[in-house]
Amino acid sequence: MIARRKTAGAAALVAAIAVTSTSATEVGYLAPAGIPADEFPTPRRPVAPIVSPSRSAEDRRDALNEDGEIGRLLKIKPGMTVADIGAGSGYHTVRLSPRVGPTGTVIAEDVTPDYLAALAKRIEQLKLSNVKLALGEPHDPRLPASSLDAAILVHMYHEIAQPYAFLYNLAPALKPSARIGIVDQERPTPEHGTPIELLRCELAAVGYRAIATYQLAGDGGYLAVFSPPDPATRKSPKDIVACENSAAAR
Repeated sequence: MIARRKTAGAAALVAAIAVTSTSATEVGYLAPAGIPADEFPTPRRPVAPIVSPSRSAEDRRDALNEDGEIGRLLKIKPGMTVADIGAGSGYHTVRLSPRVGPTGTVIAEDVTPDYLAALAKRIEQLKLSNVKLALGEPHDPRLPASSLDAAILVHMYHEIAQPYAFLYNLAPALKPSARIGIVDQERPTPEHGTPIELLRCELAAVGYRAIATYQLAGDGGYLAVFSPPDPATRKSPKDIVACENSAAAR
């Protein structure tokens, strides 16, 4: 993850707005700041750098039915509000838009302003009226409270610089019945993957509960599905213990 965008002028919250075919957008945060990163443990494993807004060619991903499988397994339906976290070039954003339909909303979140600027043009060209763009921070997605029916993080979890803070600050945006789906590869984080046991440990450390893990077609990796922490029993940031990276020790 890279640092937050510097905004000119006052420090007031800049509202992210839906992209329309008639206006350029000033993309900002959708919610106030959460808990600062320095209150959480740092991960005991390397963090991969952000290298591209897209994992691979979209026609190849379509041939593997990546979007269809994720949508089916997460039971994404019309009328839902779904966050595409780390949206990049918007592969999933533009496919989620017709899936949730005119009564639903897709929030495309990223920490890289250039990616969001390019995605804004793509959404404008496709005339997708149910998509909002949102700037996030490396430790905080800055999404509205109790707004999400689902969230997807596709081939980007290993790039989150402050995973415990990020997951903690994401939790309030998830409805109690929401599902979070993380797609990644079973390989070390420096090689742009996350070993599944490490992933489960890091999410459990913040209070997320594992539901299921699925193998995706081809080289698509796995989809791990979690439910959000129970607010009544959620740990405080100082009580979270970072997971050991056992894969690095082998």
